[in-house]
Amino acid sequence: MAPEPYDRDHKRPISRRTLIRALGTAAGVAAVAPRVALAQAPPGGPATPPSTVTNPPRDFGPGGAPTTYFTDPDVLSVDPLFNGYQQPNSSIKRLWTGALWSEGPAWSSQGRYLVWSDIPNNRQLRWLEDDGGVSVFRSPSNNSNGNTFDFQGRQLSCEHLTRRVVRYEHDGAVTVIADSYNGKRLNSPNDVVSHPDGSYWFTDPPYGGQLYEGAPDAPGGPSNRSGRLKPRLGQPAEIGGLKRELPTSVYRVDPSGRVDLVVGEDQVPDPNGLVFSPDYKKLYVISTGKGPGDTGPGGKGDMHVFDVGSDNTLSNRKLFTDFMIDGVKCGPDGARCDVDGNLWCSSNAGRAVGYSGVTVWTPEGKLIGRIRLPEVCGNVCFGGPKRNRLFMAASQSLYAIYVSTQGAAPG
Repeated sequence: MAPEPYDRDHKRPISRRTLIRALGTAAGVAAVAPRVALAQAPPGGPATPPSTVTNPPRDFGPGGAPTTYFTDPDVLSVDPLFNGYQQPNSSIKRLWTGALWSEGPAWSSQGRYLVWSDIPNNRQLRWLEDDGGVSVFRSPSNNSNGNTFDFQGRQLSCEHLTRRVVRYEHDGAVTVIADSYNGKRLNSPNDVVSHPDGSYWFTDPPYGGQLYEGAPDAPGGPSNRSGRLKPRLGQPAEIGGLKRELPTSVYRVDPSGRVDLVVGEDQVPDPNGLVFSPDYKKLYVISTGKGPGDTGPGGKGDMHVFDVGSDNTLSNRKLFTDFMIDGVKCGPDGARCDVDGNLWCSSNAGRAVGYSGVTVWTPEGKLIGRIRLPEVCGNVCFGGPKRNRLFMAASQSLYAIYVSTQGAAPG
């Protein structure tokens, strides 16, 4: 057996473990030395690991360099509480890219696939869990936006072009869940969630009333007052004759089919994403910016929370958060709750690189974590066989990361 290495300065043997650790540290310092300037580390301080703000940018795709850190450098614990929700040895993966605007991810537990909307391309895409393949699921999709699956495993979709919410039945039929309220046509349903009592709740902002994500109003309507836009171009014969008639609102569709208004524009203007708490006693509603045809100021990019009564009425509205982080507006769009009631919200920080992606909040409204993506994130959902994988529909791409919790609701 070879003798132990000897420390000449301190006159004592050095263990092999200590020597290996020292050599590894030296090698690690040498490896990261070229990055120190890019990371802008303080003198004598540790170098910041590669992230979305490095130059050259990190490659999130299958051909990119592996993430060699115990936790992904772009999953940030703002509060130690978030450490319990990170999954060690899991990294953010870009599963696919090639959309114009990705939205509305939803997980089919039975089919073990993810469906999401590519709104401007008028299609729904599907990612298969078994082989990671992506294919066109529905085309045309009527410029669908938000999707989810109800407690019977049926897909629900919000359609901008046809201004309605539909359900795809197990036998392949399509049921119109809602297309009007009090005899007036809906604006452009955006996001939908299911309730254990069999009802569906959805938001109805005006964002589909534009050329890129649906069709503008008929001449004279709020999003086409001058009449210069031609809403029938490139559309089926029945499209192009509708005008916006309703304020922006949140509705509940009773199992009987009755549509009730539950949140008015005076409470939450331009409602977008919505999500129930795990016990269905709270409803969170995101308010986003001014939409086409809006005459008022529009939403402020914040989230409101309501108490849900036993009679399905909402009360006690409160501002949950304004999504200002480090002086940056991390504008929300969609959200999902985990089983502990934490809210995982998409973030659109515009050109503030490093702040787009996902923000994570406790039920009390405390920011505990962030996930940085190189693209604006439109919406998120939990999926995978164990529902412990967070899927993120972000601008042109689909991302995913495993987490140490589960989504609270189907879809």
